[in-house]
Amino acid sequence: MKVSILGSTGVIGKNVAFTLARADTVDEIVMFARPQSVDKAKGETFDMYDALAAEDIDCELTPTSDFNDIKDSAIVLITAGIPRQEGMNRRDLAIPNAKIVKNYSEQIAIHAPDAIILIATNPVDIMTTVALKYSGFDRKKVIGIGNHLDSLRLKAYFSQFININSSEVHTRVIGEHGDHMVPLLSSTTIGGIPLKYFVKSVDVDVKRLLNRLKNAGNTIISKKGATEYGPSFAISNLISTIITDSHKILTVSTYLDGEIEDVYDVSLGVPVVLSKKGIAMIVPIHMNDYEKNKFHEACLIVKETTDEVLQALDNDW
Repeated sequence: MKVSILGSTGVIGKNVAFTLARADTVDEIVMFARPQSVDKAKGETFDMYDALAAEDIDCELTPTSDFNDIKDSAIVLITAGIPRQEGMNRRDLAIPNAKIVKNYSEQIAIHAPDAIILIATNPVDIMTTVALKYSGFDRKKVIGIGNHLDSLRLKAYFSQFININSSEVHTRVIGEHGDHMVPLLSSTTIGGIPLKYFVKSVDVDVKRLLNRLKNAGNTIISKKGATEYGPSFAISNLISTIITDSHKILTVSTYLDGEIEDVYDVSLGVPVVLSKKGIAMIVPIHMNDYEKNKFHEACLIVKETTDEVLQALDNDW
């Protein structure tokens, strides 16, 4: 199994590569970089080989700037783009990163037409639609990391705030991977007990917890300059789920066609069943009225920005 990473010398790209290599589930990882960054990609592969040797893992690492090398990839991950800086909204990155994703998506369509495209470049919901349009792929094969990371964060925060094993927490975040994320508290359970009943017996400041979730990215960036381990693991988890054909239900960004709340023509985070063919099914979800309103609000905001970005791309700004 072959996975290609476009943007492999960035913080996320190289961490995903190393995590995947250590998992020993892929045969080859293509470390794609711009021509001026190929030497750095080579250095990363040399360093990784040294580490993998200690665990007797045999995974081929291919540093390159040649799109021909992504041929026959099962998955192509796009992490390339301008990273978010402290104080920046993910949508601030929309225009500059869209041109990168457009170019890479067109190249993937030429050199790896059977691949699944996985998008990590921010703003991920908008970039998912950009990749879908310019690759020409079926929408089930263009997937953004979306709210998978947000859902993992929320699970961890509940575990920490309540002091309970994270395996007992079942929760999900949908909508935008950004300010307009929608935590589905109405369907969250702790040890099988609905959250609204559980919080009556323990001291849980849900508002404080949700505020931490919303500001998680900015908090990390302000303290260390970039988010690293969380996104990298979330992406690696998605890739492993696809490769192993696990049929797990995870929350990712996908282009909607009326499956959730009659929302059309926009990519948002929703629960899906993932398989080796991509998205096998968009899972119906129950929301209370507040969550529905917030989801539609996210839809309007993301779609407005997406339309602006697509118009700019079409006009060759």
